[in-house]
Order: sequence, then structure tokens, then C-alpha cells
Amino acid sequence: MAKALKEHLGGIDSELASLILKISDLASTISSELTYRRGKADTKNVFGELQLIADKWADQFIIDELRKSELVKAVVSEEQPDLVKLNDTGIFNITLDPLDGSSNIESNNLVGTIIGIYKEDLPTQGKRQIAAMYILYGPVTTLVYTAQNGVHEFLHTKEGFVLKEENITLPEPGKLYGIGGLRKDWLPSFRRYIEELELAGYKLRYGGSFVGDFNQILHYGGIFAYPALTTKPNGKLRLLVESNTMSFIVEQAGGASTNGTCSILEVEPEGITQRVPTYIGNKALIEKLEKIL
Repeated sequence: MAKALKEHLGGIDSELASLILKISDLASTISSELTYRRGKADTKNVFGELQLIADKWADQFIIDELRKSELVKAVVSEEQPDLVKLNDTGIFNITLDPLDGSSNIESNNLVGTIIGIYKEDLPTQGKRQIAAMYILYGPVTTLVYTAQNGVHEFLHTKEGFVLKEENITLPEPGKLYGIGGLRKDWLPSFRRYIEELELAGYKLRYGGSFVGDFNQILHYGGIFAYPALTTKPNGKLRLLVESNTMSFIVEQAGGASTNGTCSILEVEPEGITQRVPTYIGNKALIEKLEKIL
């Protein structure tokens, strides 16, 4: 029988293991509720984006459940304008994108949940994470986590999450690229870089969900980016709730991240809403990109 998530977490700090298990328990509820929580809400998030009913529900559901756990001190969420304080006695601080790619719900494409786990107060550098994870609600619900002990993937079954693969590393040299933003808005140097990848046989895979797009890079190798654009010099992705978490995971899987000049994990946040150009993938591809940029 495949190793269950609880058993796999036996080698890490017990309170951290309890938190990861608590979050994993929320996956089946979130997945099942996506069927019913469709449509647009009449509100916008702190980034000025129109919220969906599912966004607001998932955000409140996860925050409420984290509050009940009494393990979490505070949360930075994509759907909240300020730090949300939960328990003064909590041990961990959480960054949260409750429903990444939520615009995909109407077309029944991939969505996910992104969570970074810290002991230091937020905001802080991504390298201060002690664990990071995401849940992908696809044809099969999967969970990927690292607690600085490699990157491990679990499949959701009737018995809960069971191990699919442990100590995942990005395949070399990689096969795919997934790039956000309009090509006409890419910087000329970045456009040349992508053209070189295309000449080398890399294939485009982009679905509008960071979790879904990165999950493909994790399994097939390559590069994902939401780059600096002529219209958006800082790109689109949020440093705290998206880019730091995925950068932590990719570096644990033998890959690398950059904002164009340094590892994303080294970026000192100026606030909880900060955006950052995001490039993550195979280390050789990221090193080449930094030289070109």
C-alpha cells in the first residue's frame, strides 16, 4: 500500500505536520464546492480584480479552519487587504492564494490552492519559509509539499492522500515553457530568449493557473514565467502569496527562481501586495535567462 501523507510527515516537526495535515483535510471540501460556487461577486480584491464567489468562499473557509486549528498566528491572503490575525498563541504564519486560477472554474480548467508556511512574522523574505505546498484540483486532486526535505507529491483517494512520488527533481534539460502576458508586451531580450527555446524544441503549455502551469514544469522540466512587461514592469504575480511559495518548491526540486537579477527568495518585500517578475524552472534555463536579461 502506498504511504499515506500522515505517515510521510512522521519525520518532520509534529506541529508543522499537524498543520499540513489540517490543510490537506480541506481539499475534498474545496474541490466539491467548486461545482456550486460559480459566478462573479460584486466586490474587488486589494489588487482591483473582480472577485469570484468561489474566491471569497474559499478564502473565508480556509481562514476559518486555520483559526480553529490554533496553530496559525496570522495569514496574508490574496483576497484580503491586510494581514489577518488569527491566534496570538499561534506558531506559524501563512501566505495564501485560496483559489489560484479561479477564472478557470467556468471553463472547468485547472485551479489550485497555494500556501507558504513561516515562523517569522510577515512580510519577510521567501527564504524564511519552513515549508510550502500547493493543492491542484485537476482530474485527480493532488498535493505537493516540501518541508525542506525534498518535494513530494500525493494523490487524493478514498483513503486520503497517498504518496505518488517523493524527492521529485525537475527533469533535465526540460521540455516545456509557459509564459504569461501578451507577447507584444514582452521585453525584446526576453522575446529572443523564448525564440531560442522554441528553436530548441521546447513546447508551449500555458493554462492560466500558476499551480497547473508550474505542476507541468515540475514533472516535465522547462520554465514558467510571468515576466516583466513593457506595460507591467513588475509583472503580475504576487511576491508573498504566489511567487515565493513556488520558488521555494522549485529550488527544493533542484531548480531555480529569479526576478531577473536574483533569486526571488532573496527579494526583501516592501509590503504584502508587492508584485514581482517571476521566472522559475530548470537551473540552467534560469541562469541563461539572467545573463540575457
